[in-house]
Amino acid sequence: MAAPSELFCWKAGLGLPSVNTDCLIVLAYARFSGAPLKIHKISNPWRSPTGSLPALRTKEEGSCSQPSQIIIQLRKQKYNADYDLSAKEGADTLAFTSLLEERLLPALIYALWVDPKNYAEVTRRWYGENMCFPLNFFLPGRMQNRQLERLRLIRGNDALEAGEEAEKELYHDALECLNLLSQRLGSNKFFFGDSPSSLDAYVFGHLAPLIKIQLPNCRLQQNLKNLDNLSTYCSNILSLYFPSESKEGVGRPVSSTQQGGDFDNEPYKRRKQLLSVLVAVAAMLSYALLTGIVAIEHMQEEHVGPASLRGPSHEDEEEE
Repeated sequence: MAAPSELFCWKAGLGLPSVNTDCLIVLAYARFSGAPLKIHKISNPWRSPTGSLPALRTKEEGSCSQPSQIIIQLRKQKYNADYDLSAKEGADTLAFTSLLEERLLPALIYALWVDPKNYAEVTRRWYGENMCFPLNFFLPGRMQNRQLERLRLIRGNDALEAGEEAEKELYHDALECLNLLSQRLGSNKFFFGDSPSSLDAYVFGHLAPLIKIQLPNCRLQQNLKNLDNLSTYCSNILSLYFPSESKEGVGRPVSSTQQGGDFDNEPYKRRKQLLSVLVAVAAMLSYALLTGIVAIEHMQEEHVGPASLRGPSHEDEEEE
């Protein structure tokens, strides 16, 4: 029996099976299609075969990234969640997927990675606490820069920065997208009836972070919560296809004072305590040397006849 393909994703957190939208898409599609994957949930993208997440490694085709490429590979292995769709439903899938990437994804990137308050108190905090040292010091910032570049590329605006004007424009377009999705879903369980498709995977991957991650500054979340059918839709997918992961605690916004206390917890608290001790010891030694309380004397042995012909001193043995 051939070894199963391996899927590498960002680990679960903040009440989600994965904290990353692209990872949520491929995880949902794999569950919908019944693909027997060996899933690695990690917090270091350099451990994946492509150096990014998500990534799929197969024995026949090698490795690939990006949700669309991963879904194509799963379809080649006969795991196709769109098998029963009609031509019109296939066209609708393409149209709504493009709508998500053009209208909703930019707002999601802005909310999680560009908005200063959300980034500092939720996004940066989670990645900082879940990455290993020293990646947690520089990789979240690098990821933020890449997400900002991605947002600028999608919007065609090289000068886009955090601000009220950019937020208003992005959230307006996202709200239009959410209203269209709500109207298309209606009272259905999934977008094309009783069985989920790739469109459901894409919609779930974009909506779940906005529903589950409680951001301190995101007006779009309140608008989404008012669309009851979309909220129920995401909750149903979580309970049906990710029952264990959906039981995790939901992320919550924290104030700047709370953030400092929480961020000082393990392993940051130990590291700061150790550094404080080392600095204090160094300061005391420097003060003692400068004031003459402690002096370093160089003692030279006297060589007196044959008695001086002995083995090395204890100090010499330690230095060796």
